[in-house]
Amino acid sequence: MEPFRLRGANFNLLVLRLLDPRVEVIVPALADQFRRAPGFLRNAPIVLGLDDLDPVAAPDFNDLTAQLRAVQIAPIGTTGGGPELRAAAQAAGLPPLRAAGGETPQPIAQPAPVPIPEPLPPSGWQPTLVVDQAVRAGQRIWAQGGDLVVRGTVNPGAEVIADGNVHVYGTLRGRAIAGGADNLNARIFALNFEPELVSIAGYYAVRDGLGDAPLGRPVQVCLIGESMRFDRLG
Repeated sequence: MEPFRLRGANFNLLVLRLLDPRVEVIVPALADQFRRAPGFLRNAPIVLGLDDLDPVAAPDFNDLTAQLRAVQIAPIGTTGGGPELRAAAQAAGLPPLRAAGGETPQPIAQPAPVPIPEPLPPSGWQPTLVVDQAVRAGQRIWAQGGDLVVRGTVNPGAEVIADGNVHVYGTLRGRAIAGGADNLNARIFALNFEPELVSIAGYYAVRDGLGDAPLGRPVQVCLIGESMRFDRLG
């Protein structure tokens, strides 16, 4: 029997866009995020986004990787950025990744790589995923390429994710992430709004940042520009 097989696959990964090259700024900011939203990004594989960094001011990727792993974040590669940034990241063990259906980054010279099949792009929008029970702490449910409907409570420490809209026909006490990376029109609906975190297309708000959101009420969350709006339903 053969000892292994290689095949292409698609995965839902969060991108951590680096806006500042200084490790001593990035990591404390993440630590502050963890204090406000316990469990956010814990043990999550992430991709480092390099597009917003100065091409000649690369972070210390070895130090950044070590410090992220120390707080239970697992960086697995990079996206975007120029050749110099990608080369510096690759030297620290962070290869450039290509989004399914996206552009291939310019190659970085390296010794004879073993060819690996490219991931297949998603086949299109998928039917709505319906979950008929509560989502327990520690569970993560993702509706790839479509909407997600939960007919129960999303408990603290649970995470529900959809590339489209998220509907919670119960109490939302955990984290709800809608819109994937770029669906700015996605929305989050909850019959009882008590979230740890809500996010649409990468824009997010934690419990302490919900402002005048009508907690404990039926709520719709949407994006207006780069700001979240929380509208009471009914």
